[in-house]
Amino acid sequence: MSDLQEFLWGFSIFSLLFCSLRGLTKALPMALSLYSPSSPVFPPPTSWVRHILLGTKTTSPLPDDSSAVLDAQENTLLPPNQTSQNRDDDKPQEEKKSLRDEKFKEGSDSSTMAKGSGAPNKLRKRPGRLVVPEYCPGLEFTKLRKKMENQEFQVQGRDYCLATKKGRRETLEDAYIVLLDVLGDSKQAFFAVVDGHGGRDAADYVVENLGKNIINALEKIAEDEENAIELAIRRGHGRTDEEFLSQGVGSGACAASVLVKDGELHVANVGDCRVVLSRNGVATALTKQHRVCREDERLRIEKSGGFVECKNGVWRVQGSLAVSRAIGDVHLKEWVISEPEIRRLPLTPDCEFLIMASDGLWDKVKDQEAVDEVMREMGRKDNDGMNACKRLMEMSFRRGNMDDVTVMVVHLQHFIISTI
Repeated sequence: MSDLQEFLWGFSIFSLLFCSLRGLTKALPMALSLYSPSSPVFPPPTSWVRHILLGTKTTSPLPDDSSAVLDAQENTLLPPNQTSQNRDDDKPQEEKKSLRDEKFKEGSDSSTMAKGSGAPNKLRKRPGRLVVPEYCPGLEFTKLRKKMENQEFQVQGRDYCLATKKGRRETLEDAYIVLLDVLGDSKQAFFAVVDGHGGRDAADYVVENLGKNIINALEKIAEDEENAIELAIRRGHGRTDEEFLSQGVGSGACAASVLVKDGELHVANVGDCRVVLSRNGVATALTKQHRVCREDERLRIEKSGGFVECKNGVWRVQGSLAVSRAIGDVHLKEWVISEPEIRRLPLTPDCEFLIMASDGLWDKVKDQEAVDEVMREMGRKDNDGMNACKRLMEMSFRRGNMDDVTVMVVHLQHFIISTI
């Protein structure tokens, strides 16, 4: 029993020494190379141990001349300032070719043997350097920059003026509608400011069809019918929405409109464009924005099976759209309705002008502040309100607005019907 224990102890000690020597063969050459990286290459002093334990081939020491070169393909020592390529240049052409073939064959055989034996492959060469071309902002960047350039224009018309400027979007999505002399009556007109989202398709369609559909509905409804004008406005919005949805385009548009008829203002809106009336210099908001932050809009959406979610500080329908009413938006139509809110009020002599604008203005400029600016500009001689539109637009951008801005000022004195 004691003999067996002594044998086990001896075997354990032998195994420990074996493992220690094997670890030293790996660590000692690395330590020596780190200690003196600039010294000439020399074989590790433990090469005989490596030869015994690992069965590897030892190499002979190099001469004292540090400029000597070791041929990586043949493991042979070459004289200073001479490589295998230079040496081969002195040989005839046929010998060079046969020598290259032999080198290739030997390299393939040794590589195969190294892989089969599990030893590291000494003949494997470093892959070629990957050359990445330098970035040069050429025509592509120039084209994109042209798309992002500011787009701005102004329109001066009878009883109205308008200024529009593109924000940081790729395309201008704001638009407007002006129809004068509706049904041949100079006292009747239709004005609207349109703000598209998800592209210009919906905004362009609203510009072409909303006013026309409302006027066509007016002609078909008897004037003596109760709330005939309000009914025509609702039908016009509904038909415009249905016709656009049938095209299968995914964009949408908000719109704030004013129908001036028979000495009255009929104001309608879907979305977050707004209309503000100046009455003796006092601002009166005629519309409310349809956004999910409104409690009644949020409840309506949730009752219809939808949900609202706050993203980056903005409440959105289904986590997607910030407005709760719009024309279009086929993917959200179950919750984003096109039903407008309508307000009716008579035109009186104290009604001076309307400011109709997209949310790019109202998010940065207050109602009374906008009215004061227009009053200040219109109080100057030979001023028709265009400077006021441009100043309001510039005020919004100075305060950090990045959205498109459209501002329309409508003078109301021409549409007032005298009772005398």
